[in-house]
Amino acid sequence: MKPEYPKIASREQWLAVRLALLEQEKALTHQRDALNAARRQLPMVEVTADYRFNGPDGEVPLHELFAGQRQLIVYHFMYHRDKGEGCPGCSFLVDNIGHQAHLQARDTRLVLVSRAPLTELETFKRRMGWTLPWYSSFGSRFNYDFHVTIDAAEAPVEYNYRDQAELQRLGQLDDVKGELPGASVFLRDGERVFHCYSTYGRGLDMLMNTYHYLDLTPFGRGEGWDGMPDLDGKGLFWNQHHDRYGEAPVATHDCCA
Repeated sequence: MKPEYPKIASREQWLAVRLALLEQEKALTHQRDALNAARRQLPMVEVTADYRFNGPDGEVPLHELFAGQRQLIVYHFMYHRDKGEGCPGCSFLVDNIGHQAHLQARDTRLVLVSRAPLTELETFKRRMGWTLPWYSSFGSRFNYDFHVTIDAAEAPVEYNYRDQAELQRLGQLDDVKGELPGASVFLRDGERVFHCYSTYGRGLDMLMNTYHYLDLTPFGRGEGWDGMPDLDGKGLFWNQHHDRYGEAPVATHDCCA
């Protein structure tokens, strides 16, 4: 089915509406700047647990993930051992990450961390053609403590700052289990590490440049919500591993929105 196109207007009509939208965009920019400032002013919590990670150079503590930088962004990547591959949604996000030189110029490093053996992660990394640093937290409590592996036998159920009762009330409890996505930010002072920020669910949208490009277009993300057309009948679950477009679709609902 052909999606609905925008109405046709004269240049003068278009410009009037565009200028009105520009005022909304400017207001949102100011709101975003204020939100970013509030995020920077959050207090931080010292990480006292001795988390260990496996990487290409063997086992390392959390402070060595910084590789000499003072700031560290961890993307909690969902890896599905039963499927032998990463979550399509998380893979979509990693495909959107640019060159690290620009982060490093601002004393920041970005790494992936997953609760799976390093050999499995490296196999999938080669398939995807990624060069981003990827560490295994397999065997540690890191994922449980940062609420990206949900197992009531290991830790109280919590995701996106909602406990089990709240998730149940919202009808989301059945979707919150196993491996889930998130991003966490840490600051280093020598070997002392501090947790500054974590975000989950829709909070990860800010990391997906493809979404921001699509948000500029008439069809948007093509997901069938908020007035957008559902371009291929897959709704929210259209993104796939980049080497699988054109094949039978693989559901990606295991990344919570």
